[in-house]
Amino acid sequence: MRELRIVVLTADAERLRGGLVMAAAQAALGGKAAVFLQLDAVGLLRAPIGAPRDEAHEAAGLPSLAALMEEALGLGVVVLACQSGLALCGLSAEDLPEGVEVGGPVGFLQQGGDEARLLLL
Repeated sequence: MRELRIVVLTADAERLRGGLVMAAAQAALGGKAAVFLQLDAVGLLRAPIGAPRDEAHEAAGLPSLAALMEEALGLGVVVLACQSGLALCGLSAEDLPEGVEVGGPVGFLQQGGDEARLLLL
């Protein structure tokens, strides 16, 4: 199975939710998956993690954004926060949820093999 690498480009919680769902599905199927939060998207990791539509999702029996993040990390999805995004959002590595790594776009792309699928959200 080809590796799945997802870049979340904006601070849109629903895009992050979609990326985490796809990455968790990939991991559940035994594949590798990574999600990179670029620039402003890093702000979505500010504690407490939440999304405007969390209540609607939970009412439908779906996980909140925080629960989905925890589930994805538990399945082995690599979640990376952009170094520049941390500075832009006034966060530090210590502010990130446990298991979230810090990196840059060059490293994120280098870590993916030639056959990896890249999705931009």
